[in-house]
Amino acid sequence: MASDTYSDKQHAQFVEQGYLRLGHVLTDGDLSNLRQRIDDIMMGNIRYQHMRMQLFDTETGQLRRTMGHEVASLAYRRIDDLEQDPLFLAYMQHGRFHQIAQRLVGEQVSVFRSMFMNKPANWDQTLAWHQDIGAGWGIDSNPTMTIWTALDTATTDNGCMQIVPGSHRQGIVNERHFLSEEEIAHYAPEHAVIDLEAEAGEGILLHNFLLHRSGTNPTDSSRRAFSATYMDAETRTKDTAQLFPILFGEGALDPASVDGKPPDLVQTFYG
Repeated sequence: MASDTYSDKQHAQFVEQGYLRLGHVLTDGDLSNLRQRIDDIMMGNIRYQHMRMQLFDTETGQLRRTMGHEVASLAYRRIDDLEQDPLFLAYMQHGRFHQIAQRLVGEQVSVFRSMFMNKPANWDQTLAWHQDIGAGWGIDSNPTMTIWTALDTATTDNGCMQIVPGSHRQGIVNERHFLSEEEIAHYAPEHAVIDLEAEAGEGILLHNFLLHRSGTNPTDSSRRAFSATYMDAETRTKDTAQLFPILFGEGALDPASVDGKPPDLVQTFYG
């Protein structure tokens, strides 16, 4: 297992490169439990009323959003609002993540999005170059800290994330999230790109300004991951000035008593 400390040396590496490998942050048992929990959510065995989901419709070949569970399928492409689930919430409140968040964000930390991502077997779509920020997120400041966790081993063969180390230092390249062809040529030339392969259970700290993309998954197995974005608890939505659920600090969610998500935060899709 990875160390529970976040050292000055690691912090300096994160500041310089925009990412930091945290090692295996999940035990085999905890990894198995999270995998089973997300399967149970996709199959409808466990349901949450205010959980936004994105289903890959195998009949039409299209993605469509649903509010809560709609059909039993392991082909959900994305599931948000997982801080409602006690297992995922407990993982987001991992002691090491708390230590990192204290240094990068502060004492009062909320969660912007807690998101399951799935590249099903034989998935032929790519995710274009982008930064995890932008005007479309609808919040009054851009987060800078995300913990990404591999639920399955991510490799070049199954469409792992690709990044441009150090690109976060360019600041916000495009407020519209995705880069133009001209911006890709300038900020993400092929010689600067690396494949961010990861073993199942490995966590990676990412700066939200870091340029990244991912490829297709032509293999016969899904590639699943979980991503949580941490931010200052004073961050608000631009339209209603709504605050987000607190992970660390006064008023933090408790896995033993967490109970749904405020409907105000799911009426509009932030992020």
